[in-house]
Amino acid sequence: MKAAYRADDIEVLSGLDPVRRRPGMFTDTARPNYLAHEVIDNSVDEALADKDCNRIEVTMHEDGSLAVEDNGRGMPVGTHEETGLTGVELILTRLHAGAKFSRGQYRYSGGLHGVGVSVVNALSERLKVRVRRGGREWHMEFAGGETERALEAVGTVARKNTGTWIRFWPDPRYFSRVSFHVPSLKRVLQAKALLCPGLTVKLVQEADDAELEWCYEDGLAQYLREHSGEGEWLPDEPLRFSQEDGEERTLDCVVQWAEDGSKRIEDSYVNLVPTPRHGTHVNGLRTGLTEGLREFCEFHKLLPRDVKISPPDVWDGVNFVLSVKLAEPQFSGQLKESLASRDCAGFVAEAVRSRMALWLNQHSELGERIARQAIAAAQRRLKAARKTPRRSPVSGPALPGKLADCASTVAEECEIFLVEGDSAGGSARQARHREYQAILPLRGKILNTWEVDSADLNSSQEVHDIAVALGIEAGDSDLGNLRYRKVCILADADSDGRHIATLICALFARHFPELVRQGHVYVVMPPLYRLDVGKETHYALSDEERDAMLRRFRKRKVSVTRFKGLGEMSAKQLRETAMEPDTRRLIKLEMGAGDDAFAVLDMLLAKKRAPDRRAWLEDKGDLAAG
Repeated sequence: MKAAYRADDIEVLSGLDPVRRRPGMFTDTARPNYLAHEVIDNSVDEALADKDCNRIEVTMHEDGSLAVEDNGRGMPVGTHEETGLTGVELILTRLHAGAKFSRGQYRYSGGLHGVGVSVVNALSERLKVRVRRGGREWHMEFAGGETERALEAVGTVARKNTGTWIRFWPDPRYFSRVSFHVPSLKRVLQAKALLCPGLTVKLVQEADDAELEWCYEDGLAQYLREHSGEGEWLPDEPLRFSQEDGEERTLDCVVQWAEDGSKRIEDSYVNLVPTPRHGTHVNGLRTGLTEGLREFCEFHKLLPRDVKISPPDVWDGVNFVLSVKLAEPQFSGQLKESLASRDCAGFVAEAVRSRMALWLNQHSELGERIARQAIAAAQRRLKAARKTPRRSPVSGPALPGKLADCASTVAEECEIFLVEGDSAGGSARQARHREYQAILPLRGKILNTWEVDSADLNSSQEVHDIAVALGIEAGDSDLGNLRYRKVCILADADSDGRHIATLICALFARHFPELVRQGHVYVVMPPLYRLDVGKETHYALSDEERDAMLRRFRKRKVSVTRFKGLGEMSAKQLRETAMEPDTRRLIKLEMGAGDDAFAVLDMLLAKKRAPDRRAWLEDKGDLAAG
């Protein structure tokens, strides 16, 4: 390693180099399916924006390439004034370039980051594009992300014959397997058709000489009926919720309850992009269904004494397809697997609650059957809690005096927040749901336990308090005495807070590995900014989210405040952004066989690894976000 570190040593990546250096930041490198998704999503965005775009055809060629063609408006072929590049070249070779940052061309869009199709180009051995626009057909080719054949007109077509065709060959250097996973691709294409009524989506497989085609006029209900299978369903015909809130957002959802409590269909989408890890829109659906059913039960006096319906009771057996369209959705990551837009939860919850309560009262007999199913689930839950109560202080060491415990004794529904600082701990106590959320304030940075023997952990009061509060000891493989289902690390959004969160994560990974393996540990992501827009308040996790919101509200007066820490947030703000299940953002701490979690933590925390840490920071420090 060089003895000197100078400004000239700083490397500035340009063009598509960041994608090729760190492909995992931009796509799933297991297989190239996400590359196909990016191109397909662009065509679907055209179908949403252009009423004349009603057909998308995907062809899987025998040579391993994939082509997507639509009859939309066609990529712009003119010259971009600022860069001097044609629209086609700009879209395919520049990150963060596109027409979807503002809403001038697209009311709703799945491609929001301006990197999708350029990532496809960067990670492909070859890419060809044809555009039909303005009565002419244009052609361009790329190799390894670089222009190989400049854009040129190659023929004429009818003026109304417009659209885009893209064919790409994934580069095997960037993927564990270079072949496409056909079943998942079929599901995605079928989903696009059902979510966009009237759109015909076709899949051609050259190797099998097979063709599939989907087109739905009543997509969601039809899809739920077709895939639910046999059994008793409440109601027989799916319950539907629809809502349009101006030009900002729309909701379309179908729901059925399986009387045997089984889950078969749990599909959610944002701007036609599947969100397999769900997010705030699904949280809002769960809350809306629960509140609507509670209102019905209270009005008709259906609840037995001492029985209170909770969201898991109502959610038991719910099968649904949920689609929302948002003007400026915020996703958790480039893969868009989970929606993070906090205001969407309230929008969906209120729309579903009011319509759910109205429908139940209009169909009281069916409503009582749904209510009885939820009440039975609540009674089973309470009975199980009486059989296996959460460990009390009498059965072990006295609980830490600063622990604000929750009222519930059912471990499966309880959460504990490990909060940085007494000040934030005070706000968190006011913000929490006392029934099932406990608060344990921690003073400053806890001990770096990475190289500490488990037998010596109790020398740290903070670490001792954490273990006692959880009800388990270091190295326990049996978590039967665990007092909380979720252990949530809540620290400031700044670098000190991230350091504290890392130390706590290391504690659990090294000394309580089974707690991590079974999925009990989470890191809360509090916001970095508050944006006040008139009487509305919005929150942004990062600079990128803040900038996206500023673009969204560019025509309104916006006041931006940067949070200095959790302690200066009001209880209401802390509850809404960190503790309310519908609107908070949690990242599950995961650790599996074969991953490099231990190697990375050792490099970050071991005392003798300082040179390795410095080298790592010089190489990857640019990946860190504030």
